[in-house]
Amino acid sequence: MAKILITGGAGFIGSRLSKKLLNEGHEILCVDNFYTGQKKNIIELMDDKKFELIRHDITFPLYIEVDQIYNLACPASPIHYQFDPVQTTKVSVHGAINMLGLAKRTKAKILQASTSEVYGDPEQHPQSESYWGRVNPIGPRSCYDEGKRCAETLFFDYRRQHNLDIKVVRIFNTYGPNMCKDDGRVVSNFIVQALRGEDITIYGDGSQTRSFQYIDDLINGMIKMMNTKKDLTGPINLGNPDEFTIKVLAETILKLIPDSKSSIVYKKLPIDDPQKRKPDISLAKEKLGWQPKIKLEDGLIRTINYFREQI
Repeated sequence: MAKILITGGAGFIGSRLSKKLLNEGHEILCVDNFYTGQKKNIIELMDDKKFELIRHDITFPLYIEVDQIYNLACPASPIHYQFDPVQTTKVSVHGAINMLGLAKRTKAKILQASTSEVYGDPEQHPQSESYWGRVNPIGPRSCYDEGKRCAETLFFDYRRQHNLDIKVVRIFNTYGPNMCKDDGRVVSNFIVQALRGEDITIYGDGSQTRSFQYIDDLINGMIKMMNTKKDLTGPINLGNPDEFTIKVLAETILKLIPDSKSSIVYKKLPIDDPQKRKPDISLAKEKLGWQPKIKLEDGLIRTINYFREQI
C-alpha cells in the first residue's frame, strides 16, 4: 500500500484515478482547489478511511509525506483555461515546481499529466514522442500549451539536476463519466446538446480530426506508467489511435440518441484549433504493454447514460 497524492483529484480524470487506486488498497490524498473539480465526483469516496480531501491551490507549497504524486491539477478545456490564462500558466509552472520540490524532499515518484497540446497544430501525423511540436507561443491557447511544455522542461531538469524519479505522459482527447457538462469539450458539448435537443455546434467544417480514448483506458495507462522502473521517464503518448472527424463524432452521437431533435450547425473555427490529432502509441505498447480497449461507440453509450442522469 502506497500513500498517493493526486493533485486535481476532484476533477474528471483525478476522481476516476482516485477511485481506481483506492480499490487497489492505496491511501489517497486528494488535493483540489475546485476551480474546475467538483465535489460530486468524489462524494462516494469520502466515507473511505483511506481517502482524504485537502482543499489547496498547488501554486502554493504543500507540506505532506507521500510515496507517489500524480500531478493532474490544471484546467484542461479551452473555456476554463482561457478564462484566467495567467493563472493557467501559474498552475502548470509554479504548480510543477512545488510538486517537484515535494517529490525531491520526500523522495516520491512523480507523474506529470502532460497533453497532446504540446504538439500544437502538428506537421507530423500521427504524432510521436520525438516530434517537438508546432505551437503558437503568443496565441489564446498558449497559456495551456506552453504551460504544459514548460512543466515537461521542469520535470526533466529536476531529473537531471536532482535525480528525481519522474514519469511524463501526454494525454490525448479523453472522455467519459465525471466530465463537466459545460466545459466546452467536444464530446460533452455534443452529448449535452443532443440530450437537450439543442443544435449541435461544429466549429469549422467538421473535417478536423481527433482521437478519443475512454477514461478507463487512460487510467490503466497512467498507473502502468507510474509503476515502471526509474529509467523509464517518458514522455509517452496515451491515447486512442482510432481517428475520427468531428462531423463523424456528431453523427455518431445523434445515432446513439435516436430521440434527439438536434440538428448540426456550423460556426467559425477558433484561433489555433488543431486540424489533426492522432497519437503514435508504439512506445506505450512496447514499454507498458498498453493500448486502449474500449471502442468509441461503447464508451459514448456509457458517457451518454452518465449525462442523462446529470441532465
